[in-house]
Amino acid sequence: MANLFDEAPEGQPEFFIAGDYLTFKRSDIVSDYPTADYSAQYVCRGIDQKINEFSISSTKQTTHFLFVAANAATSSIAAGNYAWQLEITRDSDGARIVVDTGSIEVRADLDVAGTDVRSHSEIMLSKIESLLSGKADSDVAEYQIGGRTLKKLGFSELIEARNFYRAEVLREKQQKEAKNGRKGPSTIQVRF
Repeated sequence: MANLFDEAPEGQPEFFIAGDYLTFKRSDIVSDYPTADYSAQYVCRGIDQKINEFSISSTKQTTHFLFVAANAATSSIAAGNYAWQLEITRDSDGARIVVDTGSIEVRADLDVAGTDVRSHSEIMLSKIESLLSGKADSDVAEYQIGGRTLKKLGFSELIEARNFYRAEVLREKQQKEAKNGRKGPSTIQVRF
């Protein structure tokens, strides 16, 4: 692995840690959009939290666009999944086009106190199981206060939600295992 402080990798990463120094380059677009005449910028918007947005501007090099985000800039980015688009702007008149799109994951910084590293599915499964435990002790399905009525989820609805999130957590674990090259429980081995 190259020193990422000194040598920017080609192409945007699949993920980065909030609070990390981030650098990468795109040389594949320079033949169509020379750095002398164009500027490039990544714009990212949260998929899960649609209000979160950040951008990474480039500096123009002779052979590539260099994208750099300092630690202070990435530390304020919330963990989650983001959609990105690579925007090219023509310097002469400010005209803009989107030339590439994709997604990136921003992972939580474990150095930050109170960081919850569980996925959304894992958090929801834990909350639903906690609700189910409370229902076993005592629960009121519906009550009224000051003319307002509140109706809670029923036992069967919580079981259905729990089963859904259990399947999601299992799917996420299998994807991580496959990505790391490990065999999952659904792998069938055959010997000839």
